[in-house]
Amino acid sequence: MSNFKLYSQYYDLLYKDKDYESEAWYVIKLAQRYKNNSTKFLELGCGTGNHAAILCNKSFEVVGLERSAEMVKIASQKNIANFKPIVADITNFSLNEKFDVAVSLFHVISYLTTNDELLKCLNTVNEHLNENGVFIFDVWYSPAVYIQKPETRVKRINNENIAVTRIAESTMHYQKNVVDVNYSIFIQDKETAKTEIHQELHPMRHFSIPEIEFLAMQTNFKLIHTEEFGTGNSPNENTWGVCFVLRKK
Repeated sequence: MSNFKLYSQYYDLLYKDKDYESEAWYVIKLAQRYKNNSTKFLELGCGTGNHAAILCNKSFEVVGLERSAEMVKIASQKNIANFKPIVADITNFSLNEKFDVAVSLFHVISYLTTNDELLKCLNTVNEHLNENGVFIFDVWYSPAVYIQKPETRVKRINNENIAVTRIAESTMHYQKNVVDVNYSIFIQDKETAKTEIHQELHPMRHFSIPEIEFLAMQTNFKLIHTEEFGTGNSPNENTWGVCFVLRKK
């Protein structure tokens, strides 16, 4: 997918202020609560390995799936012990092993905008889980999307070589539960002052709780827990990101 061509080069810079440490611990605590004594994690949408690095540092083994070959290359170059990043489509993969916990963070599942993609992903994840294994993931939450509506956002960040400005503008598709996030990204070389301009489109699906529960029922999962991502609070109209825990039946 071309969505992540540019991100593969600048992803870590754009998200250097993201609190990967607390998010990894958040997942570990959920895993300990719902699948105690877990040792093997499958991460869908592992990016450049920032969450996996923390999980592996806490004595977990992680296999990461990422559709961007550029990101997998960056993750591999980090030489993270007990982490194996693989170029793969999260809706269609086959690994010769099973896992205690599958995780998908940073609303990767919201990138699956069709029912067919979602069902394929959930069925395939289920096949790769051990008995009573759990799938932990976060998505955009429909009530918050409809009430708050996506705003135009501007992010500026730089290092010693480049200055990046990213503008996000969104279009709502009400009949599809999808938001098209249009990114305009301006990258300036500090030495030459030359600026490159790139456009990226990121379609994002949002979900209600009954919708996720129904998808779980269709794919041999049971929805066992729902909360606001990171806080543990009950989801409401102000909750943009909701975390779901599904258990393999």
